[in-house]
Amino acid sequence: MAGNLEMTARPTLMGHVQIARADHWVKNVFVLPGIIVVMSLEHDKWSSLDWVKVLIGFAAVCLIASSNYVINEVLDAPSDLKHPVKFSRPVPSGKVSIPLAYVEWIALMLVGLVLSLRVSIPFAGTMLTLWVMGCIYNIPPLRSKDVPYLDVLSESINNPLRMLAGWYMTGTAAVPPVSLLISYWMVGCYFMGLKRYAEYRDIGDAVRSAAYRKSFRYYTEERLLVSIMFYAAQAMLFFGAFIVRYRLELILAFPLVALVMAQYLSLSFKKDSAVQAPEGLYREPGLMAAVIACSVVMVFLLFVDVPLLHQIFAPTVAVQ
Repeated sequence: MAGNLEMTARPTLMGHVQIARADHWVKNVFVLPGIIVVMSLEHDKWSSLDWVKVLIGFAAVCLIASSNYVINEVLDAPSDLKHPVKFSRPVPSGKVSIPLAYVEWIALMLVGLVLSLRVSIPFAGTMLTLWVMGCIYNIPPLRSKDVPYLDVLSESINNPLRMLAGWYMTGTAAVPPVSLLISYWMVGCYFMGLKRYAEYRDIGDAVRSAAYRKSFRYYTEERLLVSIMFYAAQAMLFFGAFIVRYRLELILAFPLVALVMAQYLSLSFKKDSAVQAPEGLYREPGLMAAVIACSVVMVFLLFVDVPLLHQIFAPTVAVQ
């Protein structure tokens, strides 16, 4: 039984490398939209963009994220022992020295913040916020990951923070649209909500689920699906508010955005669904094809004007 596993392994260097989860750095692709949106709104940025600072910024995001992963691995070890798969992770299986793991956690954060200061003060502030949110999510007594709904909301705030990181990597002094940040946050909630749903379904036992994750003491499949619908609706409503105000051409990408969200939902119903480990989603060809097509079309529409759209969607009733 996973819950009775004894930690007989000895700490190893590889164990400490693994808890930094470098394979999860692929999630930092969510930084790119922040860069691309700025470039589409401020065309002069193409000539002034400092690519060295962009690379330093990406390195900082990765290190801060890894710092959060380390503390997550350490503090989740007791509950991971009760999970049918996660009991074999480096910390619960004894491959990590806990004191050294705490040193690793702080060291990754410090190096990440030092690099962040090389980019800009607003960027460094964003990175500090990203790290603090990791603490709120993982560390008692706050530990928001144990609170239903707040677990999804607090974890997914990393999405708009990553967008802000990309935004500030460009050196812009502009303030990002709030509607876009909220939409990005709700998209993250949608993905995270489906991850929770897939986990809950796969465990298939309320008692074991609650032992593994405290928020599962309240969740049911129905409650999770209702919350996922809420997140999806919020994401698209705020995205619509953004495009009407800033870039109407993006309305043409709506069907592809909906297709990606629908395919992601479909994946969550599968046994051992890939949505439980998003870093492995590249193995899903259908989803990847939809994501690539959607991304290409959205980037194209950010930079190409379609005057006919503005005529079609022009107000037909005078506003008093």
